[in-house]
This record gives sequence, C-alpha cells and structure tokens, in this order.
Amino acid sequence: MKKFSNRLAIITGGNSGIGYATAQELISEGATVIITGRRKEAVEKAARELGAIPFTADQADLNDIEILKNEVEKQFGKIDILFINAGITGNLTLIENMDADNFDQVMNINFRGAYFTLSQLIPLLNDGASVIFLSSIVSSTYQPNSSVYQASKAALNSVAKTAAAELAPRKIRVNIISPGPIKTEIMSKAGLDEESLKNLNKHLIEQIPLKKMGTAEEVAKLVTYFSDDSVSGFLTGTEIIIDGGITL
Repeated sequence: MKKFSNRLAIITGGNSGIGYATAQELISEGATVIITGRRKEAVEKAARELGAIPFTADQADLNDIEILKNEVEKQFGKIDILFINAGITGNLTLIENMDADNFDQVMNINFRGAYFTLSQLIPLLNDGASVIFLSSIVSSTYQPNSSVYQASKAALNSVAKTAAAELAPRKIRVNIISPGPIKTEIMSKAGLDEESLKNLNKHLIEQIPLKKMGTAEEVAKLVTYFSDDSVSGFLTGTEIIIDGGITL
C-alpha cells in the first residue's frame, strides 16, 4: 500500500507551478487529489494530465469556497490533506503609487481567501489531518515595491500559527512552507516580460549562496513531508524556509 492510499487531498491553485507539482507527488504516493483554480479549462487540462479531480473555484470568492465545501462533503466526506497554495504577487509598486484594486486583489486571494478556505473546510478535516500553507520568505522581508504581497504573506503566517494552536486538540497539524526564488510562472504573471524575467533570475541567482533557483518539485516534497504524520507528526506551527540560503 502506498503512503497516502485512502487519503483525500485538496490543493488550491493546483493547475500550475508548485500546486501542480504537489498534486503529482501526492498522487504518485496513492492520494486522491482535488485541484482547484479560477480557469476552468486550465484546471481540467491539468487534472487530465495528473489523474486528479478538477474543481473550478476562485479562492478570492467566498461563494466558490462554500460550494467547494458542500461538494467535497457530499462526494467525499472528510479531508486528510489541505494545501492552501493559491496566491498572486499583484502589481509591484511603491506604497505611494498603490491603488486599491491591486491591494484588494492580492489580499482577497492571498489572505482573505486562504483564511476562509481554512475556515470553511475545518469541519471536514479528519482528526489527525495535515494543513499546509504556502507562504514566502517575503513575509519577513521589507523590499520596496512589494508591500502588499509581503503583508499578505505575513498575515497568512500569523493565521497559520493561530490555527495550529486551535486545531491541536484534534491532532490536526498546521504548518508553513516559505520558498525563496522558485522557477514558476508567478513572476511572469506579475507582468514581467521575458527579458526582465531573465535579468531578474540572473540577479537572484547571484544573490543565492547555492547559486541556483529552487524548483516546484522540491517544494512539493516538503508538502508530502508535512502530510506524512509518520515523519512529521510532532510538527505543528512550524515554518520551513526553502530558499537556497538567500536569507542567511
């Protein structure tokens, strides 16, 4: 029997990047995996490739989260692994130039949506389940032009630790993974063109002691580590930083 046989996992933002890699890893270990995302076509395509179950839902939309909860309860009952992964950087700009729409979009997905995804799905978590939040090393950095993204991740970390305390009586573990520079689509989604992205990657690699970018697959293996109570059963409220040493 595989490690996660007879386990149900939900991954928000599972159609690309770290979410996709994590779905692949969990499925290879026997889990039944539901992936969510805003774009129906992209979610269904990824689900076909992975052998996952697609569910079109926008993490920023509380109505979508409620529908997800109701459908999961009706079709599957209980959840064993919840990976709250969906997130965006938004437009990178100085505080003085920030507009309310960009602020709301980032906070609604990265913080408010993540918060209420957890809130709605807590009743469906099995005792002993594992919840993992995807945060970022930016939660404790203060770089110009990234105020809202940084604040959204700092808020997320605070909630994750409170959730760890609240859910401990049910042996539900809540942990945080904070990646540094990872090769995914998120920066191109932030509006950077190919040349700017190339220059940014080169600059980052120069700053990273290990002189390389991380991969989605490396982060995915940490999610499976936190999901396996036989190896991480005494870890809750823990943040693991995976950044090649850039925050040393």
